[in-house]
Amino acid sequence: MNTASASDRADSAGTGGPDSSNGVLAEQLLRLTRRLHRIQKRHLEPLGITPAQSRLLRLVSHYDGGEAPRMADLAARLEVVPRAVTTLVDGLEAADCVRRAPDPANRRVIRIELTETGRATLRRLRNARTDAAEEILAPLTAEQREVLGGLLNALADAPVERRC
Repeated sequence: MNTASASDRADSAGTGGPDSSNGVLAEQLLRLTRRLHRIQKRHLEPLGITPAQSRLLRLVSHYDGGEAPRMADLAARLEVVPRAVTTLVDGLEAADCVRRAPDPANRRVIRIELTETGRATLRRLRNARTDAAEEILAPLTAEQREVLGGLLNALADAPVERRC
């Protein structure tokens, strides 16, 4: 099945070079990313949680600092501005999934802790993510899934190339 748009096919027909095939691949990756997001969002809706809140909840539960993370720690790990984390924490706190707690060593520092409700939500999130992954991967055979896993690892583990 050809998934390239008419303009992509016209571009690649004219040059046939690697830049045009890379453009088609980039467009396919973007389309897949949008599809992944839609499917994940649909599976998370019954839990009353957004994909961004899901990421933050998972990060809080797996934080490797040994103690509950600070808002600034979460912002840095999520690569977002601190205000975005505040909004996410507000929503998760309203749902009783996390709580703000003063740091015992420095009362000016606020740490974000997982609640029992948050832990239960995480268990439900894992099931929702598994269901979403199965829906996304349903068209693939076991062999194709294995190949895709290897390709995704190669892309995810590739060193970041910095250009000016």
